[in-house]
Amino acid sequence: MNTPHVVVVMGVAGTGKTTIGPLLAARLGVPYAEGDDFHPRANIAKMSAGTPLTDEDRWPWLDAIGDWAQGRAGLGGVVSCSALKRSYRDRLRSAAPGVVFLHLTGDRALIEDRMSHRKGHFMPTALLDSQFATLQPLERDETGVAVDVTGSPEEITARAVAALAELPEPAA
Repeated sequence: MNTPHVVVVMGVAGTGKTTIGPLLAARLGVPYAEGDDFHPRANIAKMSAGTPLTDEDRWPWLDAIGDWAQGRAGLGGVVSCSALKRSYRDRLRSAAPGVVFLHLTGDRALIEDRMSHRKGHFMPTALLDSQFATLQPLERDETGVAVDVTGSPEEITARAVAALAELPEPAA
């Protein structure tokens, strides 16, 4: 890729967005931003208490991520963001029209197992069902790729790099 994409690493909790995002950014030679860092404190408190966020909770968070992504247009970057619904991805695209999505996908049992071994993360496994219920996979008209999360982080990242390389160059 000559002109780096701005990649949103998306998927339900526990798919490895925070693990794969920095590895992908390093492979692409671009900065990484942790999507969770864009959440207002009230959102983190809700999720920590096991309360799913509403769309109204998510809009300021998505807008902040979209602003970051737009600031990286033409330069490239990787940011993690669950982006579970089409409307959330549309909101990100409205702020940063050139973003592409890397959807980390996987078997629910594998993801739950990985979540149960995480330390220091605010998202409880109890919210995984609501995440899967909310998930709307990428549609044909959305620029992005889906990559399975089976295997090591390095293997997943290699598959992601290969899949992203097949996408058209971003508009200059």
